[in-house]
Amino acid sequence: MRNCLIIATKEFKSYFRTPIAYVFMTVFLVVMGWFFFWVGNPPFFQRDHVDMGGFFFYIPYVFLFFVPAISMRMWSEEKKLGTIEILLTMPIREGEVVVGKFLAGFGLLFVSLLFSLPIPLILNFVGEPDFGPIWGGYISCLFLGGAYLAIGLFASGLNDNQIVAFIIGLILCFILFLIGMLPYQGILPGLVSFLEYLSLSYHFESIKRGLLDSRDVVYYLSVIIFFLYLNTRTVTKRR
Repeated sequence: MRNCLIIATKEFKSYFRTPIAYVFMTVFLVVMGWFFFWVGNPPFFQRDHVDMGGFFFYIPYVFLFFVPAISMRMWSEEKKLGTIEILLTMPIREGEVVVGKFLAGFGLLFVSLLFSLPIPLILNFVGEPDFGPIWGGYISCLFLGGAYLAIGLFASGLNDNQIVAFIIGLILCFILFLIGMLPYQGILPGLVSFLEYLSLSYHFESIKRGLLDSRDVVYYLSVIIFFLYLNTRTVTKRR
């Protein structure tokens, strides 16, 4: 675990040594603020009640593009710069490197969401929001972001090109998110429940309501561990 934390700290600090973290957080907060205050149906200023439903409605789709953009460089850049050979010759297990990189990316996501906390504070000032769904929404964002990040990290390990890694990660995340939202009833009525359970969106909506079900937690942890394992196998093969 010590090696994981060392790598995570190094990777996390590297985000802030370059404009990557600042650009990501700024664009993320501006985009989410714009969606929440001006694009929601109805927009925030036209609502007769205060909640963050609009924020949590759009964030899975924003994450679809932003999270693969974070993860696409994690392995692709190592390969491009030739530093992956140095990394893999160190006395560190492949799984520790993978987990360390994942924790660094997850830390950036956590900090980005942390900077959005003024929104619920504003809601509390102008009204009396129900904070159960709000905290449930933030928890579901962390789980969803972690799943996207693990998938994107796996995609980055498959290819040396960052753009290709981004596209692969985006497609995989989109498929797993969309799979539970398609109209299967008339085509595959017997598989509806199974396909819903496989969907990232189904479990996101479940936690977002403010009820933390152990089945949703197990699902997200399983997705994260599965793709981190695949990434570890990819790195092991290269080593």
